[in-house]
Amino acid sequence: MRDQFLLRDDITFLNFGSFGACPKPVFNRYQQFQLELEQEPVQFITVQGPKYLKESREALGKYINAEADNLVFVSNPTYAVNIIAKSFFLKPGDEVLSTDIEYGACDRTWNYYCKKAGAFFNRQHIRFPLKSKEDFIQQFSGGITSKTKLIFISHITSSTGLKLPVEEICAIARQKGILTFIDGAHAPGQTLVDLKALEVDFYTGACHKWMMTPKGCSFLYVKKELQHSVDPLVISWGYEAMFPSHSQFLDYHQMNGTRDFSAFLTVPDAIKFMQENNWDKVSAISRKLVKENAPELCKILKTTPISPLTDDFVLQLFSAPIKTSEPEKLKQHLYENYKIEIPVMRQNDNVYLRYSINAFNTQADLDKLFESVKEIKTKTNLIEA
Repeated sequence: MRDQFLLRDDITFLNFGSFGACPKPVFNRYQQFQLELEQEPVQFITVQGPKYLKESREALGKYINAEADNLVFVSNPTYAVNIIAKSFFLKPGDEVLSTDIEYGACDRTWNYYCKKAGAFFNRQHIRFPLKSKEDFIQQFSGGITSKTKLIFISHITSSTGLKLPVEEICAIARQKGILTFIDGAHAPGQTLVDLKALEVDFYTGACHKWMMTPKGCSFLYVKKELQHSVDPLVISWGYEAMFPSHSQFLDYHQMNGTRDFSAFLTVPDAIKFMQENNWDKVSAISRKLVKENAPELCKILKTTPISPLTDDFVLQLFSAPIKTSEPEKLKQHLYENYKIEIPVMRQNDNVYLRYSINAFNTQADLDKLFESVKEIKTKTNLIEA
């Protein structure tokens, strides 16, 4: 399916996880929306745009099993996290429980608002290698106290690439009367997202990653009974609207000034693309490729997987611990000298080399990575023995 994407032919692209990649039919639809916007900006932004947004929210709602009016589009999950963190009225001594393997931008957001309120952002330490889902749940649950007001946790982590047992975590939180916020940046399009079954309070996901829309298309879900407590991050025309809609939640967060929201409108086209190309099969093939090659990468790096290589933890992302004191330099070296686009990411005191696989990747891509890493180990000191 390589010819369905706009990626450069000279690059071995093993970094779908960072920003996704948009298929040609979806990108073409995106440009059509942009053209319509420029041809008649007023009608697009004030009349047609809201109708298109409604259609897109409805399509997304069906895809992730959520009411369309409980969803609002945002530019990225970090934006969504900021909305909730700013609105979440923490008091001195309150605790927000997370893990120490979360996305750095979200860590910074919660650190900021917890410090401001005199609350505690508890980044519960997770010991590797994980033995099972139960092992993770036991480790994480050890951070719950009587002061825990919110659990914030990734559906699929960024640096470590691990799928986490959010269903079980949400169930535990409900039993204890703790609110839940799931960062699903990597989830929609890579794993099943069923928000009604999950019974989560807040959820954010990216459509521009594994759902393959153009960049800058993500969403925030808020349970209906909590929507009144969520303030707009940007105060604009939707606040105390002259002509309010049926939903204050949508008014507050959807109408926040002039912007090109064309990417939001492509969600139905992205879903259609996946359906027409049997994406369940594509994902299954990709997961198989990920798991089959993980032992070889670990062997080359003289390391071990940080979790069992099962669907409980590993889907289309795999992160191997790597010994390097210059991860940023190693990443650029792989790109400049081998034309391999792959992240080398810091997470606390650890560094991970993470490959991600989608429809256009083949075994040859991973073989090239393996040979390149072997050569770098031989010819440079960027990877430690």
